[in-house]
Amino acid sequence: MSGTDPRRDERMRGASAGDAPSLYDQVAMETSSVVIRRYSTSFGLASRLLAQPVRQDVENIYALVRIADEVVDGVAASASLAPAEICARLDALERETVTAMHCGYSTNLVVHAFAWTARRAGFGEELTAPFFRSMRSDVSETRHTPESFDDYVYGSAEVVGLMCLAAFLRGVPVGEAERTRLADGARHLGAAFQKINFLRDLAADFGALGRSYFPGIDVETFSEAEKERILDDIDDDLRIARSCLPGLPASSRRAVALAQGLFEELTDRLRATPASVLAATRIRVPNPVKARIAAGAALGRLPKASSARAARGEHEGDTIQ
Repeated sequence: MSGTDPRRDERMRGASAGDAPSLYDQVAMETSSVVIRRYSTSFGLASRLLAQPVRQDVENIYALVRIADEVVDGVAASASLAPAEICARLDALERETVTAMHCGYSTNLVVHAFAWTARRAGFGEELTAPFFRSMRSDVSETRHTPESFDDYVYGSAEVVGLMCLAAFLRGVPVGEAERTRLADGARHLGAAFQKINFLRDLAADFGALGRSYFPGIDVETFSEAEKERILDDIDDDLRIARSCLPGLPASSRRAVALAQGLFEELTDRLRATPASVLAATRIRVPNPVKARIAAGAALGRLPKASSARAARGEHEGDTIQ
């Protein structure tokens, strides 16, 4: 994310932040905005707290991530494509994305919008390559080692946090030490979100897809001790991410606080649910609770600390300006 990457410098030529979007650009970005609204109530809700143009950048990033996920687990898979054909579609999507980041154009509206953001925020294949690598692993891997799990979480989630951070910091003067600290927070928050999703979707991933992401975890014998160990690891990620929230630009910190607050609420509900139930049921945060958390984030409140997190010295209801 430094200014010495020649590939980034090449991408940024002709991609000035002041360039007015063309009609085609606008239609592409409107398409990406529809994706986040239709696919995710949590991230869609959080994105509404972002100021423009950051909101659009985040929606552009989310849309490509979601479309890639659909190739692996959604429409492409349900169309009875063989694994090799799914990988071929994913490879084609990656090639189109790389080309668009370099030239600034794609016939795929979601890819075009993503490239618009990538070129202006200054990131490229250093983040998209790990992402697509993780997506490809979903086609063939159903069990993970500790090493492959860490690599998967980095590629599928941490790099997405780094993409969003690049959009948050575009045009914002930030020293290298602070940028590094914020990047660490973004990675931990992305990791927490992914691990929470894995735990919430334990039953569906194993029952429908035959996957068990957590190393050494057998869904059929999932225990309270294993659940608590996973949640303690998630709480560590959330704690690190939470400490970085005040350092984010004002246009972004409330939205990130809301997203984190929603996932911390989900984490609390997962901790309160017996392991045997998690292995068979998907836990959700009710809409009225989401609305309460959203109202607090809009007022500048940090996500609340659960009893487990409070025992580690975190505070509840701190305010961010």
